[in-house]
Amino acid sequence: MSLEGTATVTSAPQGTARANLADTSGRLRRLLDQRWLRDLGLKVSGVLAVLLALEACSRTGLLSRDWFPPMTDTYVELFKLAAGQPLWTEIGRTLSGWGLGIALATLLAVPSGILLGSNATAYRMTRVVIEFCRPVPSVALIPLAVLVYGVGLEMKVFLIVFVTFWPILLQVIYGVQDVDPVVRDTARSYGLPARARFLRVTLPSAAPYIATGLRIASAIALVLAVTAELVVGAPGLGQSIVVAQSNANLPRMYALIIVTGLVGWVINLAFQAIERRLLKWHPSQRQEVAQ
Repeated sequence: MSLEGTATVTSAPQGTARANLADTSGRLRRLLDQRWLRDLGLKVSGVLAVLLALEACSRTGLLSRDWFPPMTDTYVELFKLAAGQPLWTEIGRTLSGWGLGIALATLLAVPSGILLGSNATAYRMTRVVIEFCRPVPSVALIPLAVLVYGVGLEMKVFLIVFVTFWPILLQVIYGVQDVDPVVRDTARSYGLPARARFLRVTLPSAAPYIATGLRIASAIALVLAVTAELVVGAPGLGQSIVVAQSNANLPRMYALIIVTGLVGWVINLAFQAIERRLLKWHPSQRQEVAQ
């Protein structure tokens, strides 16, 4: 009898705790959903307000329709482009140079950054070279790239690799140098081999820095790819913008500019999502989710 009474007494608080936990979890989920919807509504309202203001300025003559067509005309042209194959072909040409450039820059910069970040002497020896090459304007390299590679994919890849190599390299160096010396010395004192220390200590410390470097480099790479297409006429979105401008087809020109912005926005969102997914264990990501 006493055992059954004890079981009854102890099971009641457990059931109450589970019910309270489920209720709290449901409230938190509803709160997050409401916050997400509210944030989405504010963002959409802001975009619509800007579009309506531009439409009104063009219709009323505050902005000359010779240079700023109504946004409705631009979006009609945008939908026409989206329904056709040529737009997606040009997006693919731009993204092919972007993707190859980012991939090659990452393959070169990450091992180099790990080496320089782990060896203080090597970093001091190469620091002057890094600080000299890093600020070189990308546009200044376009004549050299055209001379060596011509007007095509190789030219865009060369420019993207050169310009995006430096931010990735520096972020990797900073990440490796940011390893807690106590953790590093503890791993060494426990006799962990170099490979295990790299995988368990160095890489987790450098991973957020690498992700930041890639996100920064991805935006720079897209800007540079479109710039090369605008300046030298390499195939892609930039070339299509120049062709539309030369033909005085302003709605199409603005529609292509919007497409370029959307591509950059989607790339940034993709990198942020990947970063949150792969680095959800990092304190910075937990703080971002909490906010």
